[in-house]
Amino acid sequence: MTASAATPDPRTTLARPDLAAQALEGIVRASAWRATRPMHGAVAVADIRADADAASPRIDQLLAGEAFDVLERRGDQVWGQARRDGVVGWMAAADLAEGAPLPTHCVVRTDAALPLNAFVSGEDASFAPVGEFAADPVAVAESLLGTPHSLGARSSISTDCAGLVQQALYACGLPGPRYADQQAELGRAVDRAEAHRGDLVIWLHGEGGPGWSGHSALMLDADRLIHATGDKGAVVIETLAEADARYRADSFAAPIFRRL
Repeated sequence: MTASAATPDPRTTLARPDLAAQALEGIVRASAWRATRPMHGAVAVADIRADADAASPRIDQLLAGEAFDVLERRGDQVWGQARRDGVVGWMAAADLAEGAPLPTHCVVRTDAALPLNAFVSGEDASFAPVGEFAADPVAVAESLLGTPHSLGARSSISTDCAGLVQQALYACGLPGPRYADQQAELGRAVDRAEAHRGDLVIWLHGEGGPGWSGHSALMLDADRLIHATGDKGAVVIETLAEADARYRADSFAAPIFRRL
């Protein structure tokens, strides 16, 4: 068994030394276990933060209709886990509503009132029934060109690099882990010479930071990629060579390529 398999990832494990989700009893050590309380996003997009302090780093977001399982409340903040991508963190209680109703539709257009991939119940030209998916993650990403880059964001309003990849994959009914190192485990490895449209390209970073572990993008063709980058401030298309030179200069590892 590898170390990563033996140790639950704290980013996606609803547990602390003093408290853990009841479903984890016997799996992790904690002083107490408690059942979670299902809730869901009540606003278009809401921040998930590392700590109860509203000034703490944003590590993820919850879209309208997505479920969030609450384990603890402190004042106006709640601690729990986003059910769709598994991220554990703190949210403002005011951004949530009771229960986790099953949605009937998902937002499929970037010009809708709600962000892409938000869950809804009802019909509209901007919605598609849950279970109907786009065919090409790259085409989805292209529809988000110009979307502002913002660390910890993951929507068609603003996004970081892994958030863009995640949303493109979700729109196509594919698994969409939240972080670059998790996305680097998807599919199978391919050589640079074989990389083509739709492949993931990921630069991992040993130090990382709050909520990030590298940089991820989608290959647009054999020589260009589409990604959300802080250097350009938005979702852009640029050559792989240009991006590779920049990230290696910033101490990222050599890129890896994954085919879904």
